[in-house]
Amino acid sequence: MIRILIVSFLMMFVFHAKAQDPVFTQFNLVPETLNPAFTGVTNTWSSGIMHRRQWPNGDTKMDTQFAYVNNLVTDEIGLGITVLNHNEVFTNYNYFKFNAVGSYIIELNYDWRLRFGVESGFGRKDFNFNNLVLEDQIDNNTGVISPSSIDPGILDLSNKINFFDVTAGFAFDSEDAWFGLSVRHLNRPDISFRENGNVPLNMFFTIHGGYYFEISNSPSSIIPEGSNLLVTGNYMRQSQYNRLDVGAILETEVVGIGALVATNPEGKSSNSQLMTSINPIMYLKMGEFTFGYSHDFNLSRFRGNQGVHEFSLMWQSSRDCGRCNNYKVKLKRGGGFR
Repeated sequence: MIRILIVSFLMMFVFHAKAQDPVFTQFNLVPETLNPAFTGVTNTWSSGIMHRRQWPNGDTKMDTQFAYVNNLVTDEIGLGITVLNHNEVFTNYNYFKFNAVGSYIIELNYDWRLRFGVESGFGRKDFNFNNLVLEDQIDNNTGVISPSSIDPGILDLSNKINFFDVTAGFAFDSEDAWFGLSVRHLNRPDISFRENGNVPLNMFFTIHGGYYFEISNSPSSIIPEGSNLLVTGNYMRQSQYNRLDVGAILETEVVGIGALVATNPEGKSSNSQLMTSINPIMYLKMGEFTFGYSHDFNLSRFRGNQGVHEFSLMWQSSRDCGRCNNYKVKLKRGGGFR
């Protein structure tokens, strides 16, 4: 009985919470999760998949998958598609998006480019209200639960909602640095599960950037020649929720290893904790493929959840690219910052 009541409460809570977008720890490997302006950034065919399992301990488990494919089809235009799927086991909530993405590149000078990107497409949210238990369904004397309710509010709920969504962003990048800003849900789609409801989806803001420091150009160094240290950060905000990830990753020709720290810089109460998790990251480059793994070790008061596991697999074509002066550098780093 307690379990049923908790499920019912959580369903009603999510019903009013207006939702938070899922986020990824390995944003530096797959910048398409951040900003549509990075579509075609590798100047060749590129695709990848990511799987994120959050709090895998029992009913708290949440799974998120992201996939993309894109290419720079002309000197100035990149095109691609992205797919996102998010599922919460405890509430049986599912969030799905399928988007077309385009970017436009302006060469500012020999080193720097300005990129604009737009992403739009179809979104769907599912919530199985058949599992919702209302007060009049419970017999207090026997504990028996009736399969039906006389509450008129339950008749006004839909298990699925579909919506059109728009994201836009811009980015500056060079061989050694990148900086961008994007805004999701520009059109504020209505995500209410009620027939006549009005719950605009909150916009999601993200500011992100990184810089490569060359730390070894000598064959006699302990660190392999051609290694770089990426210092990166990503600030995210949606409604009252905010997060800032900062960290560093050492990259060689074959491997990358480092860590990010997830913080809550704008605490909303006296109980808010500044540092919420520490997230080691490592990835391995094998020809045209890159395999990545990260684990978020929780530092907050929410204990016993086994953290977050995130896996990634990226493919980037190694064909020649005669139109890109910095193509070899991008291949070496996996896309400038991959």
